[in-house]
Amino acid sequence: MRGPVGLVGAGEFLPEMDVFDRGLLDGSGAGRPRVAIVPTASYPDGEETFQRWAALGIEHFTRLGAEVEAVLARNRSEADDVAHAQAVGEADLIYFSGGKPAHLLETLLDSALWSAALAANERGAALVGCSAGAMVLAARQVDLRRFMLPWPLRWRDALGVVPGAAVFPHYDAWPEPFTALMALQAPRDILVLGIDEGTAVVGRDGRWQVQGRSRATVWRGRRRERHRAGEAFVL
Repeated sequence: MRGPVGLVGAGEFLPEMDVFDRGLLDGSGAGRPRVAIVPTASYPDGEETFQRWAALGIEHFTRLGAEVEAVLARNRSEADDVAHAQAVGEADLIYFSGGKPAHLLETLLDSALWSAALAANERGAALVGCSAGAMVLAARQVDLRRFMLPWPLRWRDALGVVPGAAVFPHYDAWPEPFTALMALQAPRDILVLGIDEGTAVVGRDGRWQVQGRSRATVWRGRRRERHRAGEAFVL
C-alpha cells in the first residue's frame, strides 16, 4: 500500500512539529522507524548550512525514537550515488527539508535517489517535504524571478507526487493580496495549496488532513477555501 505524503509550510525539525512527525513514525508500523533526511535544497546556501540542516534533522528524529541517516546529496551527480539511493530506499520516512526549490528539483529529477524514494513510497514509506521540499512534490512548481516583466512567474513541471496542484509554503508570512495574485496566475488545470508556517497537510489518494497550529488555503481558480487543524479536504 502506498505510503502517505506530508507537506509542511515551514518549521521542519522544530518541537512544534513533534506531534505531526511522531504520527508519521507511528504510522509506519516499525518498532524503530528508519528516517532518511535529505537536506539537498539547502546546499546552494553553503556547506555549513547544508550540514547544519542534516544535523538538525538527525537530532530531531532521534529524539522522537527513530533510526536516522542524513543523505548528503549535494547535486545531481551525488543524487545518483548508489549508497544514497540505498539509504532512501530502505527508509520508512523520507524527509526533504527546505532551501532552494529549483536546486532540489534539478537534483532529484530522473535521479537514482528519486527513483528509490518513489519505490519506497509505493511499499508504504512516507514522503515528506517542508517548504522547498513540499513545492517539488507537487505537479507544478512556481519560480518567482526578479526583474522579469511583465510578470515574474514561471510555472514548471515538478515531481508530480501531488497531482494537479502547486504548493505555496510560508503562506501566512506573505500579504494575502500578493499570494492571491500569484495563485490566480496558476494554469487552469492547477489548484494552489497554501500552507501556513508551523502547519502541515498529510494524505494520500487525493484526501488530505490539516495538522499543526494554523491552516491550509486552497485556491481553485478564483474560489478560496480555508481548512484548519483537524479538518479534511480533497484535492
